[in-house]
Amino acid sequence: MSRETVGGVPMQVIIFGATGMVGQGVLRECLIDPGIARVVAVGRSPTGVRNAKLTEITHGDFWDYSAIESQLTGFDACFFCLGVSSIGMTEERYRHLTYDLTLAAATTLARLNPQMTFTYITGAGTDSTEQGSRMWARVKGKTENDLLKLPFKAAYMFRPGAIQPLHGIRSKTAWVQAIYTATWPLWPVLRRISPGLVTSTEQMGRAMIHVARAGYPRKVLEMEDINSL
Repeated sequence: MSRETVGGVPMQVIIFGATGMVGQGVLRECLIDPGIARVVAVGRSPTGVRNAKLTEITHGDFWDYSAIESQLTGFDACFFCLGVSSIGMTEERYRHLTYDLTLAAATTLARLNPQMTFTYITGAGTDSTEQGSRMWARVKGKTENDLLKLPFKAAYMFRPGAIQPLHGIRSKTAWVQAIYTATWPLWPVLRRISPGLVTSTEQMGRAMIHVARAGYPRKVLEMEDINSL
């Protein structure tokens, strides 16, 4: 198999959440990767990116894809980067915006693209037992577990910790971006003293593309796995 393609054929990929911080990083890496021929971004708003490889689908209901199913076929990989903070949310609301939303997309894609590799971003500390005390970790754990049961060719769960935005990428959340701006001088130091705790938007994108292209021995990737790729 070629290092840059799947079975010698350039990949066709779909991204959910390409306007978010991590999604922007994944989109950038996909567009500059010579082994990816086509990128489709599904979102509520345009990315603002112009590239011959990129097609955008504006879609408002992330729990129902019946209106755009004809545009969701023929993909080798999905990079699912949508996510919300659990701060201030009830468990019911957070589950709806995390578990229900993700599984709605994933079940549709699994039916339409059984040879697809699905990659999903969760977070360090996700609770695979679904029984822990932290609400967000339980919900993310159930999401991971049920994604792994779907009939994809393969599925991988990414659990990053701290993520440094590179290449001009910014968080859409004002207070999060303010933290990144204030702490920017500390990131190089943190990467030197605690490389296992920090990754970057570039490393996330490259790692997700790598597992879509070549697979990985573990279905759940922690920070060490992400950075090693």
